[in-house]
Amino acid sequence: MLNFVICDDEVHMIDKLEYLFKKSFLLHDYDAKIVLKTTNYKDLISYMHSHKVDVVILDIEFKNSDFNGMYIAEQVRKFNKNCYIIFITSHFEYILEAYRFKTFDYLIKNAINLECISNTLSRLFDDINHSTNKFLKIDSKGTIVELNDIQFIEKNGMKLIYHTFSNVYETYNSFTKIENKLPTNFVRCHKSYIANINNIASISSIDNTITFKNNSVCYIGPKYKNYFMEMINYDAVFK
Repeated sequence: MLNFVICDDEVHMIDKLEYLFKKSFLLHDYDAKIVLKTTNYKDLISYMHSHKVDVVILDIEFKNSDFNGMYIAEQVRKFNKNCYIIFITSHFEYILEAYRFKTFDYLIKNAINLECISNTLSRLFDDINHSTNKFLKIDSKGTIVELNDIQFIEKNGMKLIYHTFSNVYETYNSFTKIENKLPTNFVRCHKSYIANINNIASISSIDNTITFKNNSVCYIGPKYKNYFMEMINYDAVFK
């Protein structure tokens, strides 16, 4: 699921954007939700430091303030290099400057409607579906998960269970069909588990368990242990 946040200094614009984005999510069956809406950029920054955010919808002009949306985008990019930024603006002169913050799109305030929101979301999800280095499409419904968010993948019968920082996703699939889609930091550690070694907090060689950053746990199988530990050591050396 993609998490969206909205930051604008006008409450009525926030409400309009929330309504249109939610309507488009439902209309096109997008796996997305709005997790925060605020007029205070400090609340936005604070939230993003402790929560997963994939898309930031951000006003450029903040009235009666000594900062603007590009200043906020600069702060966001200091700790989040990968989120999508969509600017809201009434002035075309800001547009070229805004792209230096890896802006995905911009929406003109007096032209915002369901059609333009849906067009932006269509391009955004198309970009995500073709960004194999950032996201993984896990089922035919278009459910996507951020690769960095996955702790480990579990095989349970005919199902694959994706354990992420905050959610668990189940789908019918097999390891053989997804292994070639995964980056090298996903390593088979057991006949039933693939671990994201970037999210490992600790490993116990006594009881052959892996604990991840969100305190979830999976196991190391004897058949895979030597290879897995070699990959862990390789990653530690060349990271």
